[in-house]
Formats: sequence, C-alpha cells, structure tokens
Amino acid sequence: MRRVVQARGGGLGQDSCEDVLQDVLLAIHTKRHTWRQDAPLRPWLYAIARHKVVDAFRARGRRIELAIDDFADALAAPQGPDPLDGRDMEKLLGALDPRAADIVRGFGLRGETTADTAARLGMTEGAVRVALHRALRTLARLRERMIE
Repeated sequence: MRRVVQARGGGLGQDSCEDVLQDVLLAIHTKRHTWRQDAPLRPWLYAIARHKVVDAFRARGRRIELAIDDFADALAAPQGPDPLDGRDMEKLLGALDPRAADIVRGFGLRGETTADTAARLGMTEGAVRVALHRALRTLARLRERMIE
C-alpha cells in the first residue's frame, strides 16, 4: 500500500505520504465490512488508497510544501548590512536639523565619543549629550509616524 500511495501522491512529500498511508490503513480497517467476498480485493484496496490521496490533495489546497533544507544554499543571504537600512536612516536624519543629524551620525556611524564630537563642533560635552538626547527622541517620534 505504501508504494501505491507514493505513486499516486508523489507531490505530497514523504511525510504526507506516510500520513495518507495511515489514513488508508484506518479506512481499510473501518470499511472492511463493505468488501464483497465475491469481488477481487486489490481493486477495492486501490480505490480506497486513490480516494485518500485525493482527499489529501484537497486538504492541502494549492499550497506547496518544500523542505527548506533542499534550498538552504540557494537562499542564503549575502553577509553584510541591509542596503535598505541606510536609506531609511538617512530619510529620518534628513528630517533633523543639520547639527543634530551630524551629532547622531558622529555617535552612531563614526563611533565618536562625547569629547570628540564636542571638540569637532565647538560645543561643551554637556551640550552634545543634551542635543543627542533630543535628536534621538525626535527620531523615535519620526519613526513611529513612519510605521503608522
């Protein structure tokens, strides 16, 4: 019966064929009283198997299930940053005033310290921290608006 189910349900996949085989065996057991002793057994068994395979295809619908392991190499994403991340960040930074955007870029992209940024922009370290905090709060609000 396993070969019959696999031959008729080849598009179902190995696991699904085993499930269908179990359904076939249960159906044979529960419907054995319908087999006529004067009729051949093999066509009756094949008919049950055929109907259970058809039921499995109907239950699956148009969905196709493939094992992801077969495509792991082909689907592997290239390592590195997402090219779209920068575009979204630049859009958000463009909404800030230029000085605040420069402070955020210094901390987030260039890895500057508070002292480095303060010296570069001619500000005190406290003013840089306050400006960074305000810029980040503004970015958070802008991002929430983009999501909505």
